[in-house]
Amino acid sequence: MKRTWSAKKQKAFWGILFVLPSFLIIAVFVAYPLCYTAYLSMSEYDFMYDLTPSFVGIKNYVSLFSDPDFLVSMKNTAVFASLDFILLMVLSLIIALLIFFCKKGTGIFRTAVFTPIVVPASLACIIFGWLFSENFGYINYFLVKIGLPQLTRAWLTSRNTAMGTTIAANLWYNIGFITILFLAGLQSISTDILEAAVVDGATGIKKIFYIVLPSLRESFVITGIWGIVTALKVFVEPMVMTGGGPGNATRTLYMYIYNTAFKYFDMGYASAMAFVLSGLILLFSLINLMVSKGEKE
Repeated sequence: MKRTWSAKKQKAFWGILFVLPSFLIIAVFVAYPLCYTAYLSMSEYDFMYDLTPSFVGIKNYVSLFSDPDFLVSMKNTAVFASLDFILLMVLSLIIALLIFFCKKGTGIFRTAVFTPIVVPASLACIIFGWLFSENFGYINYFLVKIGLPQLTRAWLTSRNTAMGTTIAANLWYNIGFITILFLAGLQSISTDILEAAVVDGATGIKKIFYIVLPSLRESFVITGIWGIVTALKVFVEPMVMTGGGPGNATRTLYMYIYNTAFKYFDMGYASAMAFVLSGLILLFSLINLMVSKGEKE
């Protein structure tokens, strides 16, 4: 009995020893910053001049909903996230289905679809900024060349088109990763199920809606969460391409948090907005999980 207890203790010791580095990393780089940010969100703290934060309770959270800049940023984020999420999921799924069912000659196409994800996001946005430039951009140049000068626009400086250009850049950059995730889900579907569906008369669109899509529930959970996080945390595209303009037409919540924290040094107010953004991401991720679970049941 003594030997058995000693073996158990030894096993527990080595288990704790191996887990300890991961636990320390999580504690130092995740748990502590999260708790400290929560404290800052209920404090007034200008880190350029204040020595210590001053606790003010929920004052920052109350102030958010009377702040017109915050409300505009929330509205812009909602518009961007809604359009970007829908287009990202639909287009990625269509591309994945085309690659999956068109077996021949898709190797190059797969590489082309996935290549944008290896390009630095800031570089991709600079390239899109050049493409959509009013004076020397290739989009306007191409429209003039094909005889459609009336369609040329000040894409990045017009309120009507600035949001669309940032969404286009975000889609180009992220669509490859979501497509690969959908492809992984499609390739996990048993060929026996697909062949049985054909025998039962489920071909074409019926095969996709009644066999393929229901088999992608787990993929929809993963891609949905990733798409939600990407859409709500958008920052690089509007920052690099439009700077949040024209006016504040493309200034998102993440941009407003960044400006408040690192341009105006109001870390308390920025932390409160960061927690609101995190809450939105958590809420929509849970909704995505619940919807997927409900469909599975």
